[in-house]
Amino acid sequence: MGQPRTAALIVAAGQGLRAGGSVPKQFAPLAGKPMLAHSHAALSAHPAVDEVLVVIGEGQEEALAAALGPVPFVIGGATRRESVRNGLEALGDVDRVLIHDAARPFLTAAVIDRLLAALDTHEGSIPGLPVADTLISAAGDLVPREGLMRVQTPQAFRYATIMEAHRDWPTEHEATDDAQMVRALGHQVAIVPGDPMLEKVTHPADFAAAEARHAASMRVRTATGYDVHRFAEGEELWLGGVLIPHSMGLSGHSDADVVLHAITDALLGTIGAGDIGMHFPPSDPKWRGAASARFLEHAAGLLAAEGGVIDFVDLTIICEAPKIGPHREAIRASIAAILKLPESCVSVKATTTERLGFTGRGEGMAAQAIATVRLPQG
Repeated sequence: MGQPRTAALIVAAGQGLRAGGSVPKQFAPLAGKPMLAHSHAALSAHPAVDEVLVVIGEGQEEALAAALGPVPFVIGGATRRESVRNGLEALGDVDRVLIHDAARPFLTAAVIDRLLAALDTHEGSIPGLPVADTLISAAGDLVPREGLMRVQTPQAFRYATIMEAHRDWPTEHEATDDAQMVRALGHQVAIVPGDPMLEKVTHPADFAAAEARHAASMRVRTATGYDVHRFAEGEELWLGGVLIPHSMGLSGHSDADVVLHAITDALLGTIGAGDIGMHFPPSDPKWRGAASARFLEHAAGLLAAEGGVIDFVDLTIICEAPKIGPHREAIRASIAAILKLPESCVSVKATTTERLGFTGRGEGMAAQAIATVRLPQG
């Protein structure tokens, strides 16, 4: 028998009114990117997850595209239960499904591993944490906390079972979670250790607490990138994604953008992912004349898939001509746009070699980049 096929549903159809702000909370910025992007990256990067489907509210298509780009999605319903049902019905041939709330952004691979392993012996599994606080009722009576758990998501199920549970559930009643519906069929649902990082973001103050949790869980990495290209007649000069007027351009297999190549290598270095030539071989004709922004976006995507956040990019362009000063801000703005960073997180400098070496002789240009990022611990 082959490996079970696993899908993940991210429920992101709510309006997030309690969180305040001008956009639903799942699309609000958190730790450097839209909240939804964190769990989507974690699920997409997990080797056991074959597909990820996002359930959004009607009219949220543009917000989803801005947050994640072109990804599979389905429109949800008036309640969470209806939204999950719509997502389940839209899935293809799968054996297992993870159902996750977008409001729990910091999902770890270890939690996913525990949930899926429990499906070997159970129809469903959920992550939970013991209740540590003293509990009282609204009347002030003490509620024993022994045996109580705080339930989190994602919740994992055998697909046929959760589909049956949703189809059989009486529509006049709402379920607090999907595990409740599976228990109603008579099945036991395993409880695996959850993670404090999976706390739900609901109110405005929760954003600050989530930022703090995320920051505490990250480690800083710095890596450098360096690239060189020679000048050639009849070529265009692209620097940082900006076309620079000059009597000569740079020669290379792609558009020879020495600036973006150096930054790409720096980002790849932060996650130990080799260099630009490994990902885009010069021997491959499909990259002939390609825009180097594609290379940088690829490197940034690999970093994001590992939960990384770009904090700062520092760039030095080395040449005698053309003068970089008149184009510095345009180059800076272009790099920031490609990486989806504020311009304040990008530094562009230029220097000469006092007419020494190949750059001093005007034979070519060089660029050196340093990228500082944060990555999850582990």
